[in-house]
Parts: sequence; C-alpha cells; structure tokens
Amino acid sequence: MLTSLLRVFRPAWKPLSFPRKGIPLVAPYQLIEEETIPDYLADRYYPVRIGDVIHDRYQVVGKLGYGTTSTVGRWHVALKIFIRASSLGKQLDDELNIYNRIADAATRGHPGRIAVRPLLDSFDVKGPDDEHRCLVHPPLWDSVLALLHRNPTRRLPPLLLAVILKYLFQALDFLHTECHIAHTDIKADNIMFGIGATDAAFINFEQEELRSPSPRKEVDGRFIYLTRELPMPQQLANPVLCDFGSAVPLDDGREHCEDVQPDAYRAPEVILEAPWTYSIDIWNVGCMIWHIFEGGHLFSGRDPEHGEYRSRAHLGEMVALLGPPPPSLLARGRRSGEFFDLSTGEFRAGIPLPAARSLEDRETTLLAAGSGQQQDRAAFLRLMRKMLQWEPEKRSSARELLEDEWIRKHTGGGGGGG
Repeated sequence: MLTSLLRVFRPAWKPLSFPRKGIPLVAPYQLIEEETIPDYLADRYYPVRIGDVIHDRYQVVGKLGYGTTSTVGRWHVALKIFIRASSLGKQLDDELNIYNRIADAATRGHPGRIAVRPLLDSFDVKGPDDEHRCLVHPPLWDSVLALLHRNPTRRLPPLLLAVILKYLFQALDFLHTECHIAHTDIKADNIMFGIGATDAAFINFEQEELRSPSPRKEVDGRFIYLTRELPMPQQLANPVLCDFGSAVPLDDGREHCEDVQPDAYRAPEVILEAPWTYSIDIWNVGCMIWHIFEGGHLFSGRDPEHGEYRSRAHLGEMVALLGPPPPSLLARGRRSGEFFDLSTGEFRAGIPLPAARSLEDRETTLLAAGSGQQQDRAAFLRLMRKMLQWEPEKRSSARELLEDEWIRKHTGGGGGGG
C-alpha cells in the first residue's frame, strides 16, 4: 500500500513541476520502507512518481506512507493505491463495499459519522502488469501510535486518552448500529487526527518537496521514495477511525468464526473459534487502551516453549487475569477442547498457567500519580472491566461506554454529541 498526498487538479490549474535533478539517491542495496515488508514484490505495486497526474484529476505531491496491500486543493486528498488486483482477489472489492455501507448510513445523521474516515472517490488505474484500485480519502495528520512515540514515556495522558475514546466509541456505535459492521482491527495506527483540507500544512508539504526533493532509489525503472512527514497543522480536528480493509458486515445471516484481529488484541471467542459479533471490537479497544495508557501489552501470547505468539499462551494469560472461562463460552468454541477440559473448565494446554495477577496488580500509570488519583484509578479500572469480559454478552456496548464515568470526567460531560 502506498499512501500519497495529492492536490486536486482542475482545468484552471497547472500541475506543479517537481525537480528532476539534484535529487538525493538511496544506495541500491539499502532496503527502505515497503521493501522491508515480508514477501515484498516490487511489481505488485503501482509505479507512482511524485508529480504524476492520476485519473486526469489528482497530482501526486508526496508520499505519506505505505503498507502491505496498498501504498499510501488547493484542496488536498490522500490517495491509497492498492497492489495489483490479481494479488487481492475478492478482497479488492471488500473495502470499497464497506465504504459504500458507511456512506449510505452517514446520511442518517448519526453523530459518530464524523469519527469515521469517509471515502471521497474510487477508481482503477492501469499499471504495467495489471490494474490497481485507488481509494481517495480526506487527508489526516498523525496516528495515535505516532503521537505515542513522540512521548518519552510511551504513554498517553488521561485527558488525551479520554478524548480519543469518546470519539472512538462514537465511531463504533455508528458502525455497529447503523452500518452493521465490525471493524476487527482497531489499533493505535488506525486512529488518526483530522486536519482541515485547506490547512497551511499541505502547502508547506508541497513547497518542501519542491525545495528539497524526497530521497529515493530507482529499481528496474521504478522509484521508491522515503515518506515525508506532514508538518504540524494549524489546528487539529477530532480523532478518526481508519482502515476498513479487515472490516466485516454482520447482517448477512452468517455465523462468523473467522480468525481476525491483531494477535495481542484478539478476543477469547476469536481464539476459541466461537461465533463472534460486534463485541470483539470492544475487547479489542480494551486491550489497546491498556497498551497506550500503561506502556505495554496486557496480553503478549508469548509461548514459553516456542518463544513467539501462540493461542494457548494468550488464553493462559487471560485465565491468570480473569479466572477460568465460563462453560457457556467453552461450549460454543470449536477449539475449546484443545485448551480446556470441557467438563471442568480446567486449563490443559501443555504449559503452566502464569501467576494470577489482577488489573489492580498491573496498573501503574495512575498508581504512580499518588494517593490523590485513587478515585480516578478505581474508575479507570471499572472502565476496563466493562470491556474485558470472557462472555461477549457481558461487555458494555460502544453506546454504553460513551457514558462511562471516567470518560465523562475527563471530557467534561456526555459523549453522545458530534
């Protein structure tokens, strides 16, 4: 995936003329950005060049990012160009179909629509070997993950976290109740901060590329660019949930047991291959909150024998934190018998259980703040327990979590407004 920043090209405008000489080159043997992705194949990607005009409408003014399936004004937009269509199969249309659902539901006026990144346009372009799907989105600034890395403590302060959660739960309530979609892949780099389409940061981005071209390398006639960071905008807008490439519609009458979610954030029903629904997003958010607020994963899933992620290790950590899973959940899981005695619920996966540790034992951010934060700490842990429940039915909904006391305290009131 290549994500590029573009200016919309109208007949009255002339495309910018970017330098072709005096450009810093990267050594051919040095791997950069998308080249470091496992199984990277250059010919899967569309050969974008800065300065190109695409679809007779969009001029590429710089590279904003990259990924595994695509490459990431004065009205400016962000263009997501997927790898070649033949490499994606049915997945090529899945994300576009999700965005069409979102667009249809947005007309009904739910306040959470402003916290979900919309699609502005879509089209296919012909590459050297195949067609490539292009999705056009409003541009955004940095992700929560990038913000986290700017903080030496690698933790977000309570106020910022609460604001992010307010908009995230608005987005999830919109997706769950209006769009009938489970996101399934919520993580800090999928939550980004909004920015106005006419912000001076875009002009500064263009001018910097004109003045000091991005370093690049040429391989077999293709250019690979280093990502250029978007400057700090004049004013940030609200956080926005992005990246719907793994989203799943849940009103199709099917029983969903697919293997979804990032490993460390996987809900127990996903691991056990029990039917899952919207509440996997709630579990996912709970694990992510802990990660960005406490500075480390709540569950690692690191297996003591293999030294890497394994489902049995992840479930063992859940037992250590939450106690044994209820029989009703085990009865629904296709894989439950691999990890538990179905008659007693005892963990029997071939490795010892970790020592039991409660959330109170593990929480450090508010504990370190001193005795004056004890009420706040207790409220925060209550919020966590509303999400981290074995049984999906016992987890609070996104709408209920919008009214949580900890979020309301730090955001100054109710969470239902836009």
